[in-house]
Amino acid sequence: MAKKASKATTTDMKVEDKLKALYELQCVDNEIFKIHTLRGELPLEVQDLEDELAGLDTRIKKLEEDIDNLNKEVSHKKTEITNSEELIKKYNEQQMNVRNNREYESISKEIEFQTLEIELAEKRIKEYTGAIEQKKESIDKSKAAYEDRMKDLDAKKGELDKIIDETAKEEKKLEKRADEIAKKVEERLLNAYQRIKNNTQNRIAVASVERDACSGCFNRIPPQRQVDIQNRKKLIVCEYCGRILVDPGMTDEVNCGNKK
Repeated sequence: MAKKASKATTTDMKVEDKLKALYELQCVDNEIFKIHTLRGELPLEVQDLEDELAGLDTRIKKLEEDIDNLNKEVSHKKTEITNSEELIKKYNEQQMNVRNNREYESISKEIEFQTLEIELAEKRIKEYTGAIEQKKESIDKSKAAYEDRMKDLDAKKGELDKIIDETAKEEKKLEKRADEIAKKVEERLLNAYQRIKNNTQNRIAVASVERDACSGCFNRIPPQRQVDIQNRKKLIVCEYCGRILVDPGMTDEVNCGNKK
């Protein structure tokens, strides 16, 4: 979001000015964070629903592919049955013209074998048909779930889009202001600010001293350290949470939010 500062504009910047720039940047970032908070869990919920829909779509396609393969197997087994029946017919005709018992027994075994092949093929067809029916039921359930999730997604997206539309102009304005402020801050300090902010739950990197305590973690600040903070001669961080500390008077001197 915030862009890095150019070296030329920050070389001779006083510590007090650096603190003011950082605190002003924090104020603007706070307003942006409030806008993002308005969206709540909606972005994550939308992403979860999209992921679930993608999973259901993949499942449906896989089931349809399985059914197609099973239908091919059924067709193949039916062909095997037809071939076996033709062979049995042929062997029955041959039995009528055998010359000895050995030939008769040999043909009988072939007939028996083909009969078993037919029974096995019929068994497989029954299994495949049952599996096809189960997969069709699974497809129906998945399609019903897909439709339900799609309705949920449309509702969530509509809700999210409405919030985004209502806040887009203000957010864009704040982001532009944040970029302008960031240009005043040297790269090293800006990187430290971003790192601290990203590592805190409330996204606060610059905290004021309120009631003798850090407003970020609420741990007490020693009196001498408070004096150093008020002097604004050096950057001081909270020894407990690592946030950059500023004195309470800074809040009256710095433009916050989208104010110019």
